[in-house]
Parts: sequence; C-alpha cells; structure tokens
Amino acid sequence: MTEKFTTGTESPCMTKDLFGMAQPARTRKQGAAPMKPPVSIKVQVLALRRGHSLREVAAKTGLPLGTVKTICSRSGAFRDNQAVRNLFTLPAIQTSTSTALALPTLPPESVVTGDKEIDAVLWLREVIKTGQADLIEKAMLGAKRIKTPLKELEKRYLEHLVSKNPGNWTVAFQTFNFADLEGLARTSTQTLTRKNEAVARFGSTDNLFTDTPAEQFAIDTLTGLKQDRMMMFDDKQVDARFNDRPDLMPHTLSDCLHELAYWHDLYTLRHAVHRDAGDPGREAYARELFAFRCLAHIKPKTKPEAVAVFRWLADSERMDDTETEGILLNLIS
Repeated sequence: MTEKFTTGTESPCMTKDLFGMAQPARTRKQGAAPMKPPVSIKVQVLALRRGHSLREVAAKTGLPLGTVKTICSRSGAFRDNQAVRNLFTLPAIQTSTSTALALPTLPPESVVTGDKEIDAVLWLREVIKTGQADLIEKAMLGAKRIKTPLKELEKRYLEHLVSKNPGNWTVAFQTFNFADLEGLARTSTQTLTRKNEAVARFGSTDNLFTDTPAEQFAIDTLTGLKQDRMMMFDDKQVDARFNDRPDLMPHTLSDCLHELAYWHDLYTLRHAVHRDAGDPGREAYARELFAFRCLAHIKPKTKPEAVAVFRWLADSERMDDTETEGILLNLIS
C-alpha cells in the first residue's frame, strides 16, 4: 500500500510507502493513449468559447491552452456550419421557359392633367418603369424634345394636384422625383433584373411567395410562442427555442452574415415582384433578429472576419441599432 506524495527533495517520479520506503510512481505506459478530458469539461469549454477568448477559457477551466485549442478544433463547433449555409441559401438560378414575366407592351398614352407637357412626362415615366433598356432609351430621347425644364413641369404638376385635391397635402408625395427620369431609369432597370432573377430562382412568382425551408424552420421552431401587442416575440424565448436546435445554430460570424444576406435577398426579390409583399413573416423576422444578436456573442475567428462584420453594419445602416454597441465590443475584445 503506497501513499501518493512527494517531498521537495525527491523525484516527482518516486513515491513513499507507509514505512517510508521509496517506490516508483505509477506512470502511464509508454504508447498508451493520453487521457481524454471528461465530456462535461468539453461541454463547458465549448460553451465558454462562444463568449470568451481561448486564453480566457483556459484560465476559467484550469486547462492548458493547448488542450482548450484541441477541444475547440476537434469539435467542429467553431467552423462554418454547413447545415446553416445549406438552409439559408436561395435556390440556384435555372434556365426557364416561364412566361410569368413576359415582355411588357408600350404603355398607352392618355390625358391625365390636360397639360400636354405634363402628360407627356407622365407617359414617359410609365415607359421607363417597364425596365426595358430599348424602351428606356427611346423615352430619354423623347424627354429631350420637351422644351420646358422638367423641374418647372414638376412644380406645375404639384399645382395641378393641389387644385384638384384641396386640403389634401399628401398629394405632394406624388410629385417627388417627378423630374428625375435618370434615377427612375436606374431603379426600374434594377427592379426588372430582380424580377427576372426571382423567376429564374423560384420558377414562378407563386413559388417565390411560398414559405421557403428556412421560413418553415422558423415557423416550426417558434410554434406556441405568444406575441406581444406589437406582434413581436420575446427575444429571450426566441433565443431559447433556436438554441435548442444546435444543428442549425450559426458557428461563426460568417455564418451570421451569410444568413442575414439570405433574408435581405429574399425580401428584395419579393419586393421587386410585388412592392407590398416584401415584408417577412413574424417567425422569419424573429430568426433574422436572432442571427443579428448572435453577432454580439460569437467571437471573430480572424481579423478579416471582424472587419467584414463592421463593414456589413455600416453598409446596412445598422450602426444605430440597440445591439450594435455589443457587437462592436465583441469585435474588438
């Protein structure tokens, strides 16, 4: 029977038995596999790593830094989650013979105000809204033949609307950018491009407005949660539900940006086809907000990944959002 202790003057490879006789210490047999950290320790490390640096995790758990790195690396939990990438990806563009977006015909001319020049501009705007490059080119040439400056016609159009709708100040909105035919041409061309892309990806406009697998996942996950008076879900309850689906949790900041881009692109395509149908469902919006909140908790893998998040915040005009301060602190911590 031996007692496992050593003195400061003896080799750490020796122990003493109860009679004070030196005995060789028990050592791992040569070639034997190293002891693996308990599963509970691994779970703790992975949980801590989501909000702390590797060195902080090592300090909190008392494990060597190398062990912490190994656990995190082998878990795969901090590599891009391919399941998230697959679910939150638009259908690939397919060559289609669909006629859902058939080429529009030239809009008919009509008398709207009785002012020939104003009516001419209104018609040219309808032509430009088709988004067809050849029609837009002809419309722009036609606009050059109008002698009165377009800004002056814009004022005349406003006066006409006010006289026909006394006391209704909202008619002024109808004249905004009336004279900006070039701007209308850019947005109309972009809208047509997106309409064509929507049909190429989804096959038809009906399919475009059918719940996607990602939307159905959000609906299924949040089933049973109550909404408040503003028709919003409680963030903590939403987080708990999605955290219970670790298979579809974002592992990296890049995963979050990928998912956020998916939601943006989906809404953009829908809005291009139907201007009043671009808003997401409540469950889908809750998942989008969840992905946004994750930006404040998942540590950046690299400096370029952190920079990518910062640029996304700026480009998406999210710098003033409530969660943005936490996201920025996460990027620089």
